[in-house]
Amino acid sequence: MKEAATADLGALVAAVTQALSAGTPIPTARTPTLFLVAGTSHLAEGWRGHVPRLELAADPGTSAGLEDVVRRAAIVCEVPVVWESPADVIPLPPGWEARAREVSRTLAGARGVLAVRHFDPYSVVLRLVARGDEADYLAALEYIRHGWVVLDRLEGLLADVLPWCTSETLAQDPAEFRRKFRGLRQVARTDAAFRGPDGNSDKLDRVSRGLHTRPSISDA
Repeated sequence: MKEAATADLGALVAAVTQALSAGTPIPTARTPTLFLVAGTSHLAEGWRGHVPRLELAADPGTSAGLEDVVRRAAIVCEVPVVWESPADVIPLPPGWEARAREVSRTLAGARGVLAVRHFDPYSVVLRLVARGDEADYLAALEYIRHGWVVLDRLEGLLADVLPWCTSETLAQDPAEFRRKFRGLRQVARTDAAFRGPDGNSDKLDRVSRGLHTRPSISDA
């Protein structure tokens, strides 16, 4: 299956912007926002060269309408897309909208037609921790490596989210969530040890190999 590169993301944003400019209706009184999530943010920032698919989301009030436009554009552009907001997996921590980040000008969309932003990195990392696969921890690690997420602050936001994690949410019970968070700290410590003082190494591959040679990190 074709993977997505930076050029594919740019083509998709351009196609969505064109569709909205042509008058495709979106049920919102404000400019719809297309959020980049997880690996798609990494791709846009140049941290990765390609991803298996583009992970995207929208404001809750415009999600359905914008999703339809994006999916049609993805078919035309032949770009693999998955539509999933962190809010579909966890209760979002307070202040998530204010922590969303700007994207480069080449992905900004047309003013007044489409806004493109990185979804709040803290919400994304909490979502990744809740799922807790090895690939999720490595994706979360990228946010930490580039200074977009600080673990101590993340732990504080985790405490805000935990009371809302019940059997009626898609997230785990609080004890499981905390175990998985400890797993992320373990991965971050291992990564820092491999990096050394210069901050440069093949650490991601080495950490990945380490994850696959010991018991599941969710049991940490």
